[in-house]
Amino acid sequence: QISKLGAFCCGLSLCNQHTIVLYIACIVPWVLYRLFRKMELSLGHLLKLGLCFLAGLLPYLYLPASSYLNRARWTWGDQTTFQGFLTHFLREEYGTFSLAKSETGSGMREMLAFQLAQMKSELSVPVLALALVACVSTALPTKQQKSPVIWLFTGMLCLYSLFFAWRANLDITKPLFLGVVERFWLQSSAVVAVLAGLGLAGLASVGSTVLEGSRTLPWLEWLSALALVASQVWANYSTCDQSKNYVVDKFARNLLSSMPTGAVILLRGDLPGNALRYVHYCEGMRPDITLVDQEMMTYEWYLPKLAKHLPGVYFPGNRWNPVEGVLPDGTLAFNLHRFLKVNEHKEVFVCIGLHEGDSTWRRSYSLWPWGMCEKLVPSDVVFDPGEWIHLTRNLYNWTEDYGSFMPSSWEAVANEEMWQARMKTAFFIFDLAETASVTAEMKSQLYTFAYSSYKEIVNSHPNHPVNWHKNYAIACERMLRLRWADVDPEELLSETVKHFLLYTEKAEDDPQRQDILQAVKHLKKELRALRKMKED
Repeated sequence: QISKLGAFCCGLSLCNQHTIVLYIACIVPWVLYRLFRKMELSLGHLLKLGLCFLAGLLPYLYLPASSYLNRARWTWGDQTTFQGFLTHFLREEYGTFSLAKSETGSGMREMLAFQLAQMKSELSVPVLALALVACVSTALPTKQQKSPVIWLFTGMLCLYSLFFAWRANLDITKPLFLGVVERFWLQSSAVVAVLAGLGLAGLASVGSTVLEGSRTLPWLEWLSALALVASQVWANYSTCDQSKNYVVDKFARNLLSSMPTGAVILLRGDLPGNALRYVHYCEGMRPDITLVDQEMMTYEWYLPKLAKHLPGVYFPGNRWNPVEGVLPDGTLAFNLHRFLKVNEHKEVFVCIGLHEGDSTWRRSYSLWPWGMCEKLVPSDVVFDPGEWIHLTRNLYNWTEDYGSFMPSSWEAVANEEMWQARMKTAFFIFDLAETASVTAEMKSQLYTFAYSSYKEIVNSHPNHPVNWHKNYAIACERMLRLRWADVDPEELLSETVKHFLLYTEKAEDDPQRQDILQAVKHLKKELRALRKMKED
């Protein structure tokens, strides 16, 4: 009966996480061998185990049923055909057993070293020591009743760790990617915890052999187990308790609230895509807005399955492709420029950024900053910096302190995006002054608008992203060059020096750091000369 329940659980676990197949690859042969040794394995029993395993996979029937009915406003893939189901089941569009579509990961040695460090941090040294005791105990000459189980779990740990280190194609030197990989290490940490329990039981068994008849030993074993569990709760509860964490929810709500009525948002990336879809579809916020996923539009199944759930948006084909026309397989492709032209009746925004492979939109459109997002505006529309600053100044009600979240968390990403959004309009206007072919008077106005915005933002937030210091310092330096700038040159020089120095203190890895420090020396001389001239 236990083997049948185990077979069912093996099938059911595959509905949740693909990597569990590595554990199943160890458990199934081990269980079958044990049943064979005990003369309990027969063809009938093997058939029953297979049926129990398939019963665990029954939740997968939901996929073709849902795909056939096509009522879901958001889904992934077309499972109405066997090939479509297999593509989804094996995650072929991202790469089977890969974490990302087109990323280069760290080496196996680096990945395993990070995993060991994470185990030491999360599980503690005593737990790792007990797990090691369990493994060592199998090599002792004394006969261990639990040795087969220990060998099983050790094999599972080794297979999973090595396979995952090989296939995890993410650069774990980046905090966010490390956070993603750490979630997969939970599976190996669970095995280590089991081995630690077996190690503690092994030590208790040795102790009972040495101290025969001791009544305190069982109590000591239980107290040790409880102490280890309690220490884990004490060390990790505050981190694991996310009951008051609404950062990503507030991120999505702020973004949706900032959009005009009937807007179309071209989504890109996990954070804006998943956060906005949840709040919009599941909680019914802003039903007037339409969410279109840029990445998904490049898949052949996206528009045939989901276009009917995007009312008011016209798709001039079956698939988004930089080269429009009829593809070899008969699919009618359209580019972004065509999409924007047939949807001119809608205000279209992009969050975050546009797909680099299609630049056709540049023929007739420009990107103007809209908080964390950007608005696609026809190129013939004249940009009014004063009006745009007024429109985008208070788009969001964001109160989270800067740098208040773990760098490896999605909360940190959401917080960073919201903070950088405050500076985007000023940065856009400054860049326009630097690159646009306009009159000297207009260029001066643009620099002045950018400087005023930078100054207001930097002075309003004492703790802010480090790049703000550099941007503000450059804006002050540009203002010094304007002949009719209505700002005290001494103030501009002083602010330039101050914020360049603040930037170099905090951004030690900037390759331009030495050049900036050289410029600061020159600016200090100018400042001293200006002050001396004023005194004279």
